[in-house]
Amino acid sequence: MAVPNRRTSPSRRGMRRSHWHLERASLAECPRCHEPVVSHRACPACGYYDGRKVLDLEEKKKKK
Repeated sequence: MAVPNRRTSPSRRGMRRSHWHLERASLAECPRCHEPVVSHRACPACGYYDGRKVLDLEEKKKKK
């Protein structure tokens, strides 16, 4: 197996890792309640997605 001759410097290591950063989630506005929502997910505030109710939020409140 190949063995490196020299230790990788912190600068070179940092340049290699420079693309590992996290990207901010793209938020959209819920057309029903106007809350910020992650794209292609059901709205956690009102429970609607694509004009249909997909989450029953009242039932979750009753359980607590």
